[in-house]
Amino acid sequence: MSYSRAADEAAIQAVLVDSYKAWEAGDADGMVADYTADASAIMTGSLRDSRDVIRESMALAFDGPLKGSSTYNKQLSLRFVGRDAAIVVSESGILFAGETEVPDTGKVNATWVFEKRDGQWLIAAYHNSPVLAPVQ
Repeated sequence: MSYSRAADEAAIQAVLVDSYKAWEAGDADGMVADYTADASAIMTGSLRDSRDVIRESMALAFDGPLKGSSTYNKQLSLRFVGRDAAIVVSESGILFAGETEVPDTGKVNATWVFEKRDGQWLIAAYHNSPVLAPVQ
C-alpha cells in the first residue's frame, strides 16, 4: 500500500516559505516561529542551540549586516525519515541589500531537519556549509 506524503510536503514547503518571507522582512520572531524550542543552527563558526538563541542572533543581524537582505534558496531534495521526520537539502545564499544574484562564493549547501510535533511540521535543526569550487 502506497502512502502519499503530498500534504506533509506542502506543509514543509509552507514552513520554508514563511521562514524566507520573515527573513526578507527582517522579522526574527517570524523567522523562528516554526522552529522547535530546542532547535539548533550550525553555521560556519557558530552553534546556536535553541530557538531563543537563534532568534536573538538573527534580530541582531537584521539590525546590522543583514539589514535589507533576503535569501536565495534552491531545494535539491526532500526525503522523509519515518513518519515524523524529514530532511530538506538546499543550495542557499544571502542576497545583501541591492544584490540581485548570489555569487558562487556566497552559496552554501544547507540541511534542514524537520520534526512533526502535535501534527505540525517544525524546524528542529539547520546546518550549512560553503559550496566549494569544483576541483579542476
